[in-house]
Amino acid sequence: MSASDPSDVRTSLGRNLTYGLLDVLGRMIVTGAYDGRPFPIEAELSKEHGVSRSVTREAVKMLGAKGLLTARPRQGTIITPPTSWNWFDTDVLRWLLERKFSLALLRQFTELRLTIEPGAAALAAQYGDADGLALIQDGYARMEAAEAGHDDPLISDIAFHVAILEASGNPFYAQFRDVVATALQTSIQFTNRYRGRNASLPGHRAIVDSIIARDPEGAAQAMRALIADVMSLIREATARQNAGQALVEASIEQAESQTRGMV
Repeated sequence: MSASDPSDVRTSLGRNLTYGLLDVLGRMIVTGAYDGRPFPIEAELSKEHGVSRSVTREAVKMLGAKGLLTARPRQGTIITPPTSWNWFDTDVLRWLLERKFSLALLRQFTELRLTIEPGAAALAAQYGDADGLALIQDGYARMEAAEAGHDDPLISDIAFHVAILEASGNPFYAQFRDVVATALQTSIQFTNRYRGRNASLPGHRAIVDSIIARDPEGAAQAMRALIADVMSLIREATARQNAGQALVEASIEQAESQTRGMV
C-alpha cells in the first residue's frame, strides 16, 4: 500500500472523518497552504483525502460557519480574508496560534485580556460564590505546586485564569473561557520562555487576596498589573525583533552597495 493510498490518508484523519478533515483543511487555510491558488472543489478534496463527498461537504460547511470559506455564484467556494474569520472560534484561534509565532497576534490577544480579565476579577470579588472562590484558590494552589515541581505550570496557570472567568457569575465573561484557555497556551509559553521562569506567584496571589477580601477594585488592579507585565515583555521582544530586522536590512543594503561599486 503506497503512502498516497486514499485509505492511508483517511486513517490519518482520525476516527471522526468530518472533524479530522475540518482540522486538516482549516489548518491549511489559516497557515496559507492555499494562498495563490483556488480552493479545491469537493470532488478533488474527497479524492485527495480519501473520504466521501458527504464528509467533505459537511467539513466545508463547518469551515463556512467559522467564516473561513464562502460560496459565491459562478465562483465556487473561495477562502475569505482573515478579517471575516471568527476569531473567537477556538478552532480558528488554535490554527492561528499554530502558524509561525507572531508577536503581533500575541499583543492583540493580550490587549483583549486587558479588557476582559480585570473586569472578570472585579465581578468575582463582588459576586463570586463559595464554589467559584474555591476554584480560584484551587487554581492558585496548583500554581504553587507547579512552582515546586508537583504540577504542570501551563495547565495550572490556565486553570487559575479560567476559574476567575467562571467565578464572575456573568455568562458573557464565562463564554471567554475556551478562547482564553486556548490562547493562553501560547502567551504563557512565551512569557515563561522570555523570563526563563514560571509565572509570578506574588502577582497571582494579589489577585486571590483581593477577590477573597471582596475588593473589586483591588482585584481588577492586580489583574491589570499582571497582564500589563506581559504586555511589557511583548513590547520589549518586539523592539528587539525590529532592531534585529533593521540590522539585517542595513547589512543587505551595505552588501548591495558594495556589489554595485564593484560592477
